[in-house]
Amino acid sequence: MVAKIQRSSGNVFEDLGFDAEEAAHLRIRATLMMRVHKLIKDRGLTQTQAAQLFGVTQPRISDLVRGKIELFSIDGLVDMLARAKCRVSLVVREDRRVA
Repeated sequence: MVAKIQRSSGNVFEDLGFDAEEAAHLRIRATLMMRVHKLIKDRGLTQTQAAQLFGVTQPRISDLVRGKIELFSIDGLVDMLARAKCRVSLVVREDRRVA
C-alpha cells in the first residue's frame, strides 16, 4: 500500500477539513492554550495554584491541560494570560494563497 502525502496548508485544522474561518479560530485557541499550559509547567504550578493565578476553577485548568479546546474562547484565554502578567500580541497578514 502506497501512502499519499499531501503538503500542509500551514494550519492543521484546515488540513483536517474545518472551513477557513473555524480553522483560524482553532489555531489561535490552540496556540493560546499551549502557552497557558507551558506557563503552568514552567512555573511548576499545581492545577489549584494555576486556577488561583488565572482566576478560574481547578476543573477549568484540568480541561485546559486535557486539551478540551471546544470549552475555551480566545477572549477567555487572553484574560487568563493577562492575569499571569503575560502580554498577548496579534499579527495580521494577508494569506499568500489568495489569488
